[in-house]
Amino acid sequence: MRVLISCANGSGTSLMLKKSVETGLKDLGFNLTKSHHCSIAEGKSSASQYDVVFTPMNFVDMFTDAKAKGITVIGIRNVMSPKEVKERVEETDLAQRFK
Repeated sequence: MRVLISCANGSGTSLMLKKSVETGLKDLGFNLTKSHHCSIAEGKSSASQYDVVFTPMNFVDMFTDAKAKGITVIGIRNVMSPKEVKERVEETDLAQRFK
């Protein structure tokens, strides 16, 4: 599964969220083939190359084009929480598609 993690500037928040996403997805048994963190600007233009996008809740609406193309977009409140990542993933169809 190819995962994109995006935040405003693509440095601190997305890096912390990337670690939480990787931990959470591995705990759920997903095989990550690619994981990349970046800014919103880069994320919006490259989201179609990924299976799922993780972003802080306040940026979810920036990925409407990705959603329209069938990309799963997941908003996270606490970027330091692998537990929240797992909870949000379990609310999607990712397990049926990638396990």
